[in-house]
Amino acid sequence: MTEPNLPDDTDDVVARVLASADSKASGYSLFRSGSAQALQAESGASHDDEGHDGLQQDREDRNALRRVPSLSTELEDVTEVEYRQLRLENVVLIGLYTHGTVADAENSMRELAALAETAGATVLDGLMQRRAKPDASTYLGKGKAEEVAGIVKAMGADTVIADTELAPSQRRALEDVVKVKVIDRTAVILDIFSQHAKSREGKAQVELAQLEYLLPRLRGWGDSMSRQAGGQVGGAGAGMGSRGPGETKIELDRRRIHTRMSRLRKQILEMKPAREAKRANRKRNAVPSVAIVGYTNAGKSSLLNRITRAGVLVENSLFATLDATVRKSTTADGLLYTLTDTVGFVRNLPHQLVEAFRSTLEEVADADVIVHVVDGSHPDPASQLSTVREVIAEVGAREIPEIVVFNKSDLVGDDDRLLLRGLWPKGIFVSARTGEGIEDLLATISDLLPRPSIKLELLIPYERGDLIAVLHEQGTVLDTLYAETGTQVTALVTKEIQAQFEPFAVRPAVAG
Repeated sequence: MTEPNLPDDTDDVVARVLASADSKASGYSLFRSGSAQALQAESGASHDDEGHDGLQQDREDRNALRRVPSLSTELEDVTEVEYRQLRLENVVLIGLYTHGTVADAENSMRELAALAETAGATVLDGLMQRRAKPDASTYLGKGKAEEVAGIVKAMGADTVIADTELAPSQRRALEDVVKVKVIDRTAVILDIFSQHAKSREGKAQVELAQLEYLLPRLRGWGDSMSRQAGGQVGGAGAGMGSRGPGETKIELDRRRIHTRMSRLRKQILEMKPAREAKRANRKRNAVPSVAIVGYTNAGKSSLLNRITRAGVLVENSLFATLDATVRKSTTADGLLYTLTDTVGFVRNLPHQLVEAFRSTLEEVADADVIVHVVDGSHPDPASQLSTVREVIAEVGAREIPEIVVFNKSDLVGDDDRLLLRGLWPKGIFVSARTGEGIEDLLATISDLLPRPSIKLELLIPYERGDLIAVLHEQGTVLDTLYAETGTQVTALVTKEIQAQFEPFAVRPAVAG
């Protein structure tokens, strides 16, 4: 372990200090203060001056809303924790690892720090512990929980964030010890999604995921929540006529949540036909699709902007863009295809979000080619690869041709390139910032796109120039000859558009 004082040139989150020599002996590590920088130093996150990212007005709008400091959420009465708006400010991180290396656990804690900062919090400190298994009561164990309480009090923190999804009972028990609000990794991710969702469908999907997360965590206290009981056992032996109001409020809350969830599911289902209609239109016109997938903050939107100048929001933060963006592009030989920028993934992505965003992830399952973007400058690119591939398999897209792209190559040294080659020998090194490797990527996409395979010899009247345009956009024109009665064309087409050219065929079609 290194000492906590770092020089300015190593301010990157990857170089965050974890613990001192004494912490090893006691089985835990302290995670000291500093900016997580959303997993990338600002020096490497500056955007190209050529303007391929567009005006980025969305970034300016988002940055105009900042959380006000010094708004403490310290709990005087922990019973209020479930019914207050999530408002992160000064936080302490906690985590434990039951297997794997210290480096893996440190990377997970760094990522949690970046998530917390993206949500608007300031990370003050943290504690990481190795245990055979989490404590069933307080997650860390009573002794370490009391130690966290001391850190919280000394640092003036008002929130504790656990690097896992806590059971409701663990959360309550830990709050009783540390005396401040305790949330988990899932709550932070859901909060970020709630802040960043823009479209009507995206907001509905996030709200559904939040309600699914909240439902098992509802609780109630006090006389207004007195349990129903009657007869001789009711009211602590008070006899008949002592029946209380019952768990009225918590049951009403559950009923409202179930009603709202049903309404949201119906809304999302109603939005699905519009998305499917657009997708069916692209299929009917035989337009191949390429889905850009990858870990959050790997540079997917920057890559889309570099290729298509789409102007999608680019920001050095996690989950900067949630809504799928579709843009068209063409290969060097003129074949039209679409590029789709999808939501980013993260390790331990809450299952509620995977289910809620399933309609968006269908863009991946229906793609002809997947461009899998990996942050080449990340300290653990192997985990990024495996995490994203797990989600790809979950949405049924494992058999789709995949291009692995190691982005941010301008930040990768020669030794690291050799290591990345070991992960995936066919990977392409690109830099959305400098443009390095973009031509190689486009050429590889062109090679993997499905091509027209049905050969037609056509005589198309001169007044049907629209059909000639369709052949150039969605087929491959092999030969053109201008005759007295029309344009003689030899072309390759797909079966989706073959029917509209059959009336003009000179001879029967030949499959390629």
